Amino acid sequence: MTTDKDTSKIRQHQEKLKPRETTNLLGKVIQFRRGRKTFTPRHFLIEIPEINSREKASKFVGKTVEWKSTGKEPTIITGKISSAHGGNGVVRAIFEKGLPGQAIGTEVNIK
Repeated sequence: MTTDKDTSKIRQHQEKLKPRETTNLLGKVIQFRRGRKTFTPRHFLIEIPEINSREKASKFVGKTVEWKSTGKEPTIITGKISSAHGGNGVVRAIFEKGLPGQAIGTEVNIK
């Protein structure tokens, strides 16, 4: 015979076992990936809010990133997060086409 306490514990355990649905996160394009004298036009650094360590940032590796242009005919440029960048939770994303310079400071969707 199960009591109400037992059933609530079972429900809590089942909730923990359910795969969590991933929601779209918003990130911010910080800068091109660059060196002292060169920059890489398809590689961008993206900051994700509330991610402040390399370990948390490395969980996003492999996820897709979408940047939507603002204009009469909005275009969507997709990319993929390749690795963490530094120790403060910034990630590196490689886009299929290079983003325009106006994309710096704008938001991207992380799926």
